[in-house]
Amino acid sequence: MGRRRFLGYLIAAPTLAVAVGAGIEFLDEVPAHAAVPSPPEPSDLYDLSDALTDAARPTANLISIVVNEDGSVSFAVPRAECGQGMTTALAMVIAEEMDLPLDKVNMTLADARPELLFNQLTGGSNTIHAMYTPVRVAAAIAKGKLLDAAAAIMQEQAAQLTSREGLITGPAGQVLGYGDLAKAAAVTKSVQVAAPVLKPESQFRIVGKPTGRIDALDIVTGRKRFAMDIEVPDAKPTMVCRAPTINGTPKKLKNAFDVMAMPGVLDLAIIATGVAVRAETFGQCMDAIRAMDVTWGPGTVDGESDETVIAKLKAATLPLAPAAPGTKVIDTEFTFAFASSSPLETNCAVADVREDRAEIWGSLKVPITALQEIALMLGMPQSAVTVHVAQGGGSFGRHLFPDAAKEAAEASQKMGKPVKLMWHRTDDFRQGRTHPMCTSTIRTAYAGGNVVSFQQNHTSVQTDFSHGLGEIITATAAKLPGGNYSLAQSIFLLTQNTPYNFGVATQLLNEIDLKFNTGSMRNVYSPNVRCAQELVVDQLAAAMGQDPVEFRRAFLKTDLQRSVLDKAAEVGEWGRSLPDGVAQGIAVHCEYKNTMAALVEVDTRPDTVNREIKDAMTGPRVTRATYVIVPGSLCINPTGLEAMMMGGLMDATSMALTGSLHMKDGMPLEGSWDNYFYTRQWNTPPKLEVVIMPPDPSGEVGGGGEAGVAASMGAIACAYSRAVGKTQTFFPVNHNDPLRFEPYPLVPPIPESPTDGLTNPL
Repeated sequence: MGRRRFLGYLIAAPTLAVAVGAGIEFLDEVPAHAAVPSPPEPSDLYDLSDALTDAARPTANLISIVVNEDGSVSFAVPRAECGQGMTTALAMVIAEEMDLPLDKVNMTLADARPELLFNQLTGGSNTIHAMYTPVRVAAAIAKGKLLDAAAAIMQEQAAQLTSREGLITGPAGQVLGYGDLAKAAAVTKSVQVAAPVLKPESQFRIVGKPTGRIDALDIVTGRKRFAMDIEVPDAKPTMVCRAPTINGTPKKLKNAFDVMAMPGVLDLAIIATGVAVRAETFGQCMDAIRAMDVTWGPGTVDGESDETVIAKLKAATLPLAPAAPGTKVIDTEFTFAFASSSPLETNCAVADVREDRAEIWGSLKVPITALQEIALMLGMPQSAVTVHVAQGGGSFGRHLFPDAAKEAAEASQKMGKPVKLMWHRTDDFRQGRTHPMCTSTIRTAYAGGNVVSFQQNHTSVQTDFSHGLGEIITATAAKLPGGNYSLAQSIFLLTQNTPYNFGVATQLLNEIDLKFNTGSMRNVYSPNVRCAQELVVDQLAAAMGQDPVEFRRAFLKTDLQRSVLDKAAEVGEWGRSLPDGVAQGIAVHCEYKNTMAALVEVDTRPDTVNREIKDAMTGPRVTRATYVIVPGSLCINPTGLEAMMMGGLMDATSMALTGSLHMKDGMPLEGSWDNYFYTRQWNTPPKLEVVIMPPDPSGEVGGGGEAGVAASMGAIACAYSRAVGKTQTFFPVNHNDPLRFEPYPLVPPIPESPTDGLTNPL
């Protein structure tokens, strides 16, 4: 599904308000060419971004741009801003199409709106792809109606008027501001209008130009309000005492009298996930949690460890088909450890639940699902629940799960008071969401200078998709027997592919239903899947006696892919002389309507890191990186896209080299950032260059939030393997080293209590 047609609507309102709807056209496919071409994979023809965009289309007319009497325009984005910069990008689109200064565009985050159905899910780097054209159309209609209103007042033809910087000028020099026309252009009855002529890209003055974030000043001066900064009257700090194993359930708080007598403690409540305590400060909440003597029910993965999970993954791996007779075969199996998706801002939410209504605030990427599940849990009609979406301090997929909001709502209802609930950092690492442990088994067959078959069987601990596509129907379906697996298969097929012509190519997913708290960490399956692929590509190049770059050039499917490969090799100086223990790696990836390549250098020498940095490990270290991207058909904000590619490289560095969770006895050993080795400053390459190439005019506008991870991870893994002289098959590479930290205790010490055994006052 390619180009789309959008219809416009004028919304009855006090000032001008415009929305859009949509139709669709079909385009023929463009075939690939190669000596032994691979047939198109599902994601080559119709990918996850297409599916999410098509799901959002039926309710696009319920999203509107409003012109205000002060000359500004307002747009409530039905997506979550978590640092990816999508509010800045969409503000640029509106300002461009309406001929407005950027600072005249007011961007907010929309409350949960169940009527939007699938149109309020933030995920899959889909926001810009889904909203770019609808927002442009709405903005263009708004400007057109302002021109019509001005023409009527000036008694001139609309075609004779010009718009610039929020002002409309007539042929005789008359000037009217948008604010002067906001009421005159409004309608009293909603009507459909003709689709407008959009501004030619050749006339763009804002879109495509490097632009700082519209909230940058507030961020650097501390005025920016994130979810944890929300203040609601009488919403006191609240935390939850959690089980010593994942998803253990509370049975009894044996020393509740003692805990209630502690300084600052105001309320206690047993909720589904633990014992909630409300106090005057978060420090007092922590003291209370440490003092609690709780009887716990079993968790969902008690006794599981890295070793037991790996054994189960190997047992569940689908068998590979025999290679064709007469071919040479390369078989390789890769393993990827659990990884934390904890953002910098810990999980948090505010809730004020009364007898007949509830109000919730939080950083939520599925606010409709949150509202509907909270209403069901509280026993209230959906109309009695209001969910506000707040700016998040990061997400990386974490905020697809509204668990903090649900806990806050349950605690507030049981306590009868507003709460400001925060997860402890260790809760986030141990009871939060993880990228699942997985294996990837690959068999390639080659003969006569060509790769004739490529099989990849990816086996993973179940990736939890119980958030669905953003509303209660698919969320519920995912929780039914087999439902999550069906959704996982769909997402795998709509995202995974190989950019190389490797003859008969297959990629299969099998997931095992272990009840870890997993989730769609940034780029979901692609980093692991493509990392394994690119390592095998290097193996094939070596086996066939070819340079890794030249081998890739020969087998890539499109000229566009070859162009990013060539640019990365040029800018990154592929093949330059490097000392022993230092090597380059390169990888190509296509996703989110973008085509990308990464070239990195990794230093594996044991003494490359400053020994004075106490938490630093000796090697490996990424010392140089080049990332090249063709951003679909348009790059709205090069500054924002560059930042996202840099962030993706940081994630990839962690996943490939240093950052993982060690699972033991049903719980990760890591408990905070001091012992979870996400990419540190010492491992950030001193030379990091992002090259944004001219867009592909035949493509579509793409998304950038996750686009920097997969190619980067593949390139880092290849560089490391070349530096040490053998293919690395376990990631991150430092996972199986001796632990470099003393794990926090899994169970806090229980104080002696004179009230042990008394009836629980809760």
